[in-house]
Amino acid sequence: MPYRTNADLPHSVRGHLPAHAQDIYREAFNHAFASHAADPRQEEIAHRTAWSAVKRSYVKMGDTWIASDRPSRSKGRVNRR
Repeated sequence: MPYRTNADLPHSVRGHLPAHAQDIYREAFNHAFASHAADPRQEEIAHRTAWSAVKRSYVKMGDTWIASDRPSRSKGRVNRR
């Protein structure tokens, strides 16, 4: 079940992540959900993928998720030849 808005996200996501992290979660979930349509574990895979996407940009400090100061893999990549 893809999520149309952040308000549709499960409470475990909505109640703990900042708005931008919710955007990341929702977009990653929806993409993974569509990509694994034939898999019986479709929803599980989508949730795991979404949490992984969030963890690339945010870290949990106590009970709070904050933006990470480390660059993501796609940012700051230097092309070395």
